[in-house]
Amino acid sequence: MIDRPLPILSLGEAIVDLICERNLAPDEAPDSFVPHHGGAPANVAAAIARHGAPAALLGGVGRDRSGDWLLDGLEAAGVDTAWVARVPHTNTPLAIAVFDQDGEPSFQVYGEHVGPVMAAAAGFLEPALEACQALVVGSNTMVGETEREITRMAVEAARQLGIPVLLDPNHRPSRWQEEQTAIEFGLELTAAAAVVKCNRAEAELLTGASDPRAATDALATLGPALVVVTHGPGEVLTAGATTGAYTPTPVRPEELVSPLGAGDAFMGGLAAGLAALGWDLSRAAEALPAACADAAACCRVWGARP
Repeated sequence: MIDRPLPILSLGEAIVDLICERNLAPDEAPDSFVPHHGGAPANVAAAIARHGAPAALLGGVGRDRSGDWLLDGLEAAGVDTAWVARVPHTNTPLAIAVFDQDGEPSFQVYGEHVGPVMAAAAGFLEPALEACQALVVGSNTMVGETEREITRMAVEAARQLGIPVLLDPNHRPSRWQEEQTAIEFGLELTAAAAVVKCNRAEAELLTGASDPRAATDALATLGPALVVVTHGPGEVLTAGATTGAYTPTPVRPEELVSPLGAGDAFMGGLAAGLAALGWDLSRAAEALPAACADAAACCRVWGARP
């Protein structure tokens, strides 16, 4: 019998992204939208699978055609959906995404039933964690009380099992009534995580340090064994188990389409790379080139998955 590696488990939502596939002038209205598979945790799981590592999602979708479509997309990407609940009488959420003339996205989320679908998936929590090698979480499942307690349960159970917890805050200001609450919950997860990956703005939000190196180093003092901070096409900084900087090859301007999903792709590539290294975090720099390449690939397409 051949032993197969356990999957890396992503916790959270899968949603439909409806994307207006062009950059809009300030007074220009969107006219048409194209559906894409989305949801940051689902995107991370798909990215992990792209790198050849086993991946699974723990979450939920509505028992509707959109839910079917999302699950089909995850399974086609190689993601295990055995722990994704199908929730009756609940619409699968969708996000409308538009891009300004500089290519920056903004979102409106409709039918965001994170609490009910997470509650439906909570029964999978124990068997899923016992069957996985790592847990990836974000701060968006800390917004509502129901999903917040499930996230806390998952993180604590993973720590008790000796499973590394990876955090990508994936901060979305529109989902929080108060920024200070987002910061407090982000710091809570940072302290519990073995690996924290965030972008420069999130690092500054959590630490108050505007200098990227100072923010990266400050995050490493809060509990995680490894911190990775990205800055678009610029340097990727690390602190903790390994300290350094990596400069990726930038996407050529004529190839740049959209930054949507680039952070999710990087997180998935990082998680898969660390798993391939046997979770030797001192060798994290070896995982950065592939993670950056996957993030760059996302920037060449409109959807969150290349």
